[in-house]
Amino acid sequence: MDAMRKLIERYVPIINEELDKATRGKPEQLYNAARHLLLAGGKRVRPSLTLTYARMLGGVDGERKALPFAVSVELLHNFTLVHDDIMDKDEYRRGVKTVHTVYGENMAIIAGDLLFALSFENALNNSMVPPENRSAAAYLLSKASRIVAEGQALDVSFEDTWTVSIDDYLDMIYRKTGALIEASTGMGALAVTLDKETVENAMLYGRNVGISFQLKDDVLGVYGDPAKTGKPVYNDLARAKKTILVLYAVRNLPPDESAELKRIIDMKTSNLELLKTAAELIEKSGAKKYALDLAKKYSDEAIRIIEEIEPADSEAKNALIEFARFVFEREK
Repeated sequence: MDAMRKLIERYVPIINEELDKATRGKPEQLYNAARHLLLAGGKRVRPSLTLTYARMLGGVDGERKALPFAVSVELLHNFTLVHDDIMDKDEYRRGVKTVHTVYGENMAIIAGDLLFALSFENALNNSMVPPENRSAAAYLLSKASRIVAEGQALDVSFEDTWTVSIDDYLDMIYRKTGALIEASTGMGALAVTLDKETVENAMLYGRNVGISFQLKDDVLGVYGDPAKTGKPVYNDLARAKKTILVLYAVRNLPPDESAELKRIIDMKTSNLELLKTAAELIEKSGAKKYALDLAKKYSDEAIRIIEEIEPADSEAKNALIEFARFVFEREK
């Protein structure tokens, strides 16, 4: 994914500089809390997709116009991370202590709220595009915020039930993971045009990429190499996550083996022998192949969308195709 990597490497310092400008204010403790996670780094994939999509459609000028939208996307993403860390009681993210462990839960909640507000303010203040484009971008942000909240609520509710269908799960991961990527690419298009079909295609690309990414993540969470993923072996199984692998397996294994898999998952165990048994049962069911085939299907659809576009910038087009392929083929 050389073309995408090259663009991201160029975008990251630009995005970081704009994030720094967007998160300065008083009271200092609040703004420091809001900046804490942003300053810890991050891959900046979502805002890079915003810039790349805009560049594909509108060249360097489109990329320039998309920068405030890209910053808005990253501010919104970090808002969700700050609140997620509070909910999950996580102590570290990106190698640093989480916001609530440094500043306390109350200040972290307010800092997340501030990032949320700043994301809309940044989009609506984008003076490089017409007011209609700003309004449409703010609407996409608002819609994505709602859908992500719905996805998070569904994810929490799934923890205590086994009556979750494959379709339910796909809907949840679209909401929790795909919706913000969908908005990121949609806003990239809106930096250049208001054409309905063009914007819808941009969003569809982001949606497919997001779902493919999460499905591959599910496979890596059980079968990934810890040396590459940076996560413990059988990480998702130990956390009792009802991923597509688990849901498919319990429906396709013989009754006794399905019951055994449920029993192990419900234990929330860290026993490696039991977790290994669960992973073997999942693979026996055909769930690993099913998940990978589905991830490739979404990846291929994203690539098809981009291949049909006549670009203003071929390098950006190739980068988006590479990225859609990467989310499926990656090993970490």
